[in-house]
Amino acid sequence: MKKGIDYIGVGAGAIIFNDEGKVFIAKRGPKARNEAGFWDFPGGGVEFGETCEDAVARELREEFEIAIEVIELLEVVNHILPEEKQHWVSPSFVAKHIGGEPVIVEPEKCTEFKWLKISEINPDELTQASRANYLKFIEKYGTEKIF
Repeated sequence: MKKGIDYIGVGAGAIIFNDEGKVFIAKRGPKARNEAGFWDFPGGGVEFGETCEDAVARELREEFEIAIEVIELLEVVNHILPEEKQHWVSPSFVAKHIGGEPVIVEPEKCTEFKWLKISEINPDELTQASRANYLKFIEKYGTEKIF
């Protein structure tokens, strides 16, 4: 049985700020679970017995070899993708980059990444959940918040 397809999955993500006030975004590769080709604020599936905060930190270590500190919960997104027959519930956090230089560990799941000011992000290029996170962040903090 597959998360998000055979039953509702839980996936946690984060808007991650570096010391320069830029955020980390990654482009989903051809073997990503969904929304291939779109940019997102990365994260991944929550495992049984794992907190959402621990899951997003683990996923960033595994996929990009970076360490983060979760600052706060931003929102919970209903990530429903009828065209891909998927349903996820996605807690999304604001976090700080605290270590490591990002590298792409799973090139089939992520084709590139970059650090941008939040004001430089085009929400039309984001996944559904990341677009919701972006809009919630802007509503709550504007475009110049630095963590």
